[in-house]
Amino acid sequence: MAAIGNRGTVTEAAGFDPEADAQRLRGAMKGAGTDEAAVIDVLSHRTIAQRQRIKEAFKQAVGKDLADELSSELSGNFRSVVLGLLMLAPVYDAYELRNAMKGAGTEEACLVDILASRTNAEIKTINAFYKKEYGKDLEDAVCGDTSGMFQRVLVSLLTAGRDESDKVDEAQAVLDAKEIYEAGEARWGTDEVKFLTVLCVRNQNHLLRVFQEYQKISGRDIEDSIKREMSGCLEDVFLAIVKCMRDKPAFFAERLYKSMKGLGTTDSVLIRIMVARAEIDMLDIKAQFLKMYGKTLYSFIKGDTSGDYRKILLELCGGE
Repeated sequence: MAAIGNRGTVTEAAGFDPEADAQRLRGAMKGAGTDEAAVIDVLSHRTIAQRQRIKEAFKQAVGKDLADELSSELSGNFRSVVLGLLMLAPVYDAYELRNAMKGAGTEEACLVDILASRTNAEIKTINAFYKKEYGKDLEDAVCGDTSGMFQRVLVSLLTAGRDESDKVDEAQAVLDAKEIYEAGEARWGTDEVKFLTVLCVRNQNHLLRVFQEYQKISGRDIEDSIKREMSGCLEDVFLAIVKCMRDKPAFFAERLYKSMKGLGTTDSVLIRIMVARAEIDMLDIKAQFLKMYGKTLYSFIKGDTSGDYRKILLELCGGE
């Protein structure tokens, strides 16, 4: 689906002066301590494209890399947000995927969030950046870190071959729904490949039709069936695909809610979504959040975070 205008909370700063911004950031890091307020003020109110120009101006004026300088001055979650804001979108995605697979254990949620929600073009660019930056194919990295059917779904998504037309083949939609039903609810044990073939390959409009048809045949929502038939990461990735097809901002609103609900905060998820969606659909995510949970995203972030980390996230959230 083509984006209709900009639905982000972060928009182009008027009267933009990259040199002045670079000097302001330089001043913020001079001497003892850092003027975090200045860092927040500049970076949360510039688009990704504008931040790239600030980085160039900074390098030209100071002969140093802005991200490196800020990295050594800042720490913790605040630092993670700032560094994310300085990256191009596909670079940030590649970086997050890399981090999710580095060291012991894998942050599967990251693989699911990114690969289930990005367009073909976005995934192709992520693949290219990953290779360039880390000298390894993202597919190889994913295969080294995941297994089984979950791995196969991710590999399918990484091919970036999903049909992106908007045509619905009526007969095929009925057949797809029937095949998924027969592969799951209607038999003992689940043939997950059938789910993969439909959910990772078909276009959005077609899938919405499949979901309607599935409801008719089985008397159940496709999401309920996935929950009944599967578990763990495989369940997570199939549910994410279904939710992104139905309503991407609602998918992210739910991920944000779950990252902050209950004890402790899953900061990695909170940061990743706030940084990655600020310029794309944060206005829609906020509206969905309010509709789904009866509270504002702003109030949730405010109650769940603190310090400069809270301040920069609230700026990215763009007010109540």
